[in-house]
Amino acid sequence: MPVELNNPEDAKIVTLAKATRLRTGSEHGAAVRDLDGRTYTAAPVDLPSLRLSALQLAVAMAVSSGAAGLEAAAVSTDGPVDDAGMQAVRDLAGSGVDVIAADARGAATSVQQT
Repeated sequence: MPVELNNPEDAKIVTLAKATRLRTGSEHGAAVRDLDGRTYTAAPVDLPSLRLSALQLAVAMAVSSGAAGLEAAAVSTDGPVDDAGMQAVRDLAGSGVDVIAADARGAATSVQQT
C-alpha cells in the first residue's frame, strides 16, 4: 500500500533515489538530504575490496562533504531498507530521522524512523 508524502522535499529525494537506481541499473538507489538542504545520491558499490549499500554510500558522501546531520533519507528498493544503511543514517543524524522506502516506480511504500 502506497504511503503519501506530504513534504515536497521528501518526494524530491524519493525521485532522486529512483533516478539513481534506474540510471545505474542497480537493485537499489538512495538519496539523503542534509541539514542545509543539500542532497546526495548513490548506488551500491560491490567491489572485491569494498561493499557499501546505496544508503551507506549516500551517507558517506554527505559526511565527506561536511554534513553535520540529515533531515531525511530515501531508498528505492524492492525489499527492506538495509540495516547497515539505517545504522549509517542513525550514526550521522541520531534518532527520529525519516527513512522512506519506495518501489522502482517511485511510490513510497513505508517510512521508518532511526
